[in-house]
Amino acid sequence: MTKTNMSRRGVLKSGAVAGAGLAVPTIFTAQSAAAFTNEPTGSSVTLGFNVPQTGPYADEGADELRAYELAVEHLNGTGTDNGMLETFSSKALNGSGVLGKKVEYVTGDTQTKSDAARASAKSMIEKDGAVMISGGSSSGVAIAVQGLCQEAGVIFMAGLTHSNDTTGKDKKANGFRHFFNGYMSGAALAPVLKSLYGDDRKAYHLTADYTWGWTQQESIAAATEALGWETVNNVLTPLAATDFSSYIAPVLNSGADVLVLNHYGGNMVNSLTNAVQFGLKNKEVNGKNFEIVVPLFSRLMARGAGENIKGIVGSTNWHWSLQDEGSKAFVRSFGTKYGFPPSQAAHTCYVQTLLYADAVERAGSFNPCAVAEALEGFEFDGMGNGKTLYRADDHQCFKDVLVVKGKENPASEFDLLEVVEVTPAAQVTYAPDHPMFAGGQLGSCNPGA
Repeated sequence: MTKTNMSRRGVLKSGAVAGAGLAVPTIFTAQSAAAFTNEPTGSSVTLGFNVPQTGPYADEGADELRAYELAVEHLNGTGTDNGMLETFSSKALNGSGVLGKKVEYVTGDTQTKSDAARASAKSMIEKDGAVMISGGSSSGVAIAVQGLCQEAGVIFMAGLTHSNDTTGKDKKANGFRHFFNGYMSGAALAPVLKSLYGDDRKAYHLTADYTWGWTQQESIAAATEALGWETVNNVLTPLAATDFSSYIAPVLNSGADVLVLNHYGGNMVNSLTNAVQFGLKNKEVNGKNFEIVVPLFSRLMARGAGENIKGIVGSTNWHWSLQDEGSKAFVRSFGTKYGFPPSQAAHTCYVQTLLYADAVERAGSFNPCAVAEALEGFEFDGMGNGKTLYRADDHQCFKDVLVVKGKENPASEFDLLEVVEVTPAAQVTYAPDHPMFAGGQLGSCNPGA
């Protein structure tokens, strides 16, 4: 990290003559002081991409890295096309780098562990000179790294983080989230669940025992209880768990007729597999077909779950089948480079990289406080989720949310989800002081250095 080097220089007051008995005023000035952390001084600028390359969310991490690489190619004008630069409503970027500097990047492995994620982010900032950090597929990781970036004086463009706390009680002025959150999933899912399964249901929740699981469960329970559902139990499960049989067995005698799996990544694949093995998908309880709901899932998880994902309803931030021009441009670029469609994790990380670069261009500076000001209240389109607002109050994006379902008859190994509902942004928007997001202060931007 660049350290401030302060020197002190005495300056004679205009017209004064130095001599015995004269009081000579001294003016202290800062020289060679860096304006902000890792201010780029050469022909390139370094970004830090911190993703889970190992651990239960490693599939998402691999796709995130692919997206980051593609975004850098588009920013530098070295790709086979320009991707979303062509559809993005802001036209500040033109494929010539950022503020005339070539974009370079370094990577780290979060291991889906907060301590490891902070250590790798710290190394990228202090040793590699990263001026922005992005990535992650765990809200625990995102909150930890966001706090580090606030302390270090760099911008954090969150990757895949769905906990309400990221832009709620743990929000930071240097942090920004494009991905949606637990409240939005609940607001989008509840009306669809009522339409599909009725308003007289008893739900049993299994919940990942960390910030994302807690706020996701709180959100979906509140949204469904408002429709008439009853929450009969909520059992916390460790993130490191791989076999959920002991957690599934009690569901059978609970009187519940819906199992809500507040799990993600490999956890969801394993818990859903165990639930199907126990026969829950074919069971009848309370005179109703037993249902399984996964509030948040993605194509990568659907692939891991295989046949078990068929008919399962959940929410997602984005899907490659969307037919808006931005989505089509991104899918085309990603598919050409890698041979398969991108995941929602890839989409989020690609978009966050472009949004950061665009803010730098519009601000005319890499100073994190100038970048933050350019992002706050920024409205844009052409990035695959319809018209989007980066709200100044909490640095949360508000946009359309997708409700999806596992396809019964997929046409290919990638055609695993169908979009059931595109929920408009207005339906998932909440007040900045909503109780689920209370308890934290955004604070002031820290330029560091």
